[in-house]
Amino acid sequence: MSGTETFGGMAEAFAAARTVEPSAGEYAGDRGHTHESACLNCGTALVGSHCHACGQAAHVHKTLGAFFHDLLHGVFHFEGKIWRTLPLLITKPGKLTREYIDGRRASYVSPIALFLFCMFLLFTAINSMSGDFSKTTANSLETALQSERKDLVELEAHRKDPTETAADRAKVDAAIAETRNNIATLEKVKSSGITVSGIDTSDFENGSDIPALNEAIAKWKANPGLALYKVQTYSYKLSWALIPISVPFLWLLFPFSRRFGLYDHTVFVTYSLCFMTLLGIVVMIGVRFALPGLGLLALVPPIHMLLQLRGTYGLSWFGAWLRTWFLSMFSFAALMLFATLILVEAGG
Repeated sequence: MSGTETFGGMAEAFAAARTVEPSAGEYAGDRGHTHESACLNCGTALVGSHCHACGQAAHVHKTLGAFFHDLLHGVFHFEGKIWRTLPLLITKPGKLTREYIDGRRASYVSPIALFLFCMFLLFTAINSMSGDFSKTTANSLETALQSERKDLVELEAHRKDPTETAADRAKVDAAIAETRNNIATLEKVKSSGITVSGIDTSDFENGSDIPALNEAIAKWKANPGLALYKVQTYSYKLSWALIPISVPFLWLLFPFSRRFGLYDHTVFVTYSLCFMTLLGIVVMIGVRFALPGLGLLALVPPIHMLLQLRGTYGLSWFGAWLRTWFLSMFSFAALMLFATLILVEAGG
């Protein structure tokens, strides 16, 4: 259902509610309007239209029409904030970051709320655009399932060997548990329609000094479909980790500064990640529909970083430009750390 149809349906529901309860929404004397002298949430004596202790509205309007009125208000209020936030995020990211840091927040979507919303859009886009790719890969998934089931039968037979020591039997039990978990995951992937095959893993080498990463690479080579599904799952679940990973790198641009603290850097990083996520969605759509000029979008991230650094921290053009170079390298390092984290978690 499109956004227009959704809002149209909500409006029809609101009109229907007014038909059922013509007095709905009329605050003076309507049947659903209550007249409390104390807050129904915390019991504080009411002064004004909202409780000064917990912020809840002073009175409750118990009508069907009032319910849909609140729903519509919530949707359009959020949408209003979005349309005030996104233009600044795109054209004046430094001003948006500075406004939020300085406490002028009522007009904007908070960084973390916008970040979660952008991540939701990103992974929705990824899942939506992987449909054609997934249709060609069912055989690989079935092959992986058969292999895991065969391994499980062999392990269970090995478990019954009376000559096994207690230590060896414990290792077999651990392998059985992992194999069953893999089978359950593959069956979940199969039922969801997300399948992967045709991935060339011949060039993957276990050359890392991190044992956990080597183990993850080995599992990727053995079963790329299962590994990719886990990578997608953990990327979504751990997307928030990009923020704490990135903040220390930004701090290095202003070491021991008394003007700018970790809070400032966290707001900066979160809004920046929101923009980069939206840019990634645009690139995905452009690739999907073979739009021309996508190469020019490679210039957008450093330009955005330059504008955000200058506006947020009040830097000169030269100071902002110099820090943009370092921030670009730091961003790449943060992405590599995040990718390593995801690979290790997916291979666990």
